[in-house]
Amino acid sequence: MTNKAEIESLIYLLEDPDPDVQTGVKNRFQELGERAVPLLDQYKSESVKDSERQHINEIIHNITYGSLLEDFTGLVDSGITGRRSLEEALFILARFGNPTLRASEYKDKLDDLARQIGSDIAYTPSLNEKMRILLHYVFRELRFRGDSKNYHDPENAFLDRVIDRRKGLPIMLSVVVMSIARRLNLPFYGANMPIHFMLVYQTHNQNILVDPFDGGTIVTYDQCYYFLKKNGIEPRAEHLERADESDILARCIRNLMHSYAKNHQEQKVADLKELLALVETKR
Repeated sequence: MTNKAEIESLIYLLEDPDPDVQTGVKNRFQELGERAVPLLDQYKSESVKDSERQHINEIIHNITYGSLLEDFTGLVDSGITGRRSLEEALFILARFGNPTLRASEYKDKLDDLARQIGSDIAYTPSLNEKMRILLHYVFRELRFRGDSKNYHDPENAFLDRVIDRRKGLPIMLSVVVMSIARRLNLPFYGANMPIHFMLVYQTHNQNILVDPFDGGTIVTYDQCYYFLKKNGIEPRAEHLERADESDILARCIRNLMHSYAKNHQEQKVADLKELLALVETKR
């Protein structure tokens, strides 16, 4: 059995300049496997050294990535066919940044958010008014918002961190709305517009575009076409149509790849490429 003393000794030895010692330590952590993760996580939370926390994060990732890959593969093989399976996949993906994540706790948080606004939605007959109530709730009362200051921070691309911090990328803010909306039977979906992901509220006679990065502002199709033109992209109709959930998942993974690439974390980029390939082969 492993214990805290052994974990502390192994972490101390990671600072040893001898590459053979470092290799031996890493091999020992692989032998210990996931039973070492709780102690590593505890030690990381108590550490005051950035370099030490970084080493511990890498060790935990290397230990846990295999089980994440197995769970992700199983879900993708069964099909990402709606908002529920997309949410499930994104919570598995969130373990990439937080290997000890308990997804059930965050699903409960989303359930609770939906319950808080559920009666207001239920007693409003107008679909458009239901839309406005949910957008006001998420972006005004709960104060979910875009993180323009640290846009490429990986924390903006993990669903659990976006729920906790209430800020993130447009696509992750959209997923929060879509997840609450699914629980309330409201037709919010994603629109996979290049550069800037959008929400689409899909009723029987109209599709309404919503900018999640601008406080849930309703925007026109002309505004989106102008935005794309301004950024050198020739607008196409499919840019503003409801997106397939597997395409949304692939885009979430690419966002993380970009964030880790900017931080020169090549191993994490390589692992994410493996996850992306699983999604793309099923599309």
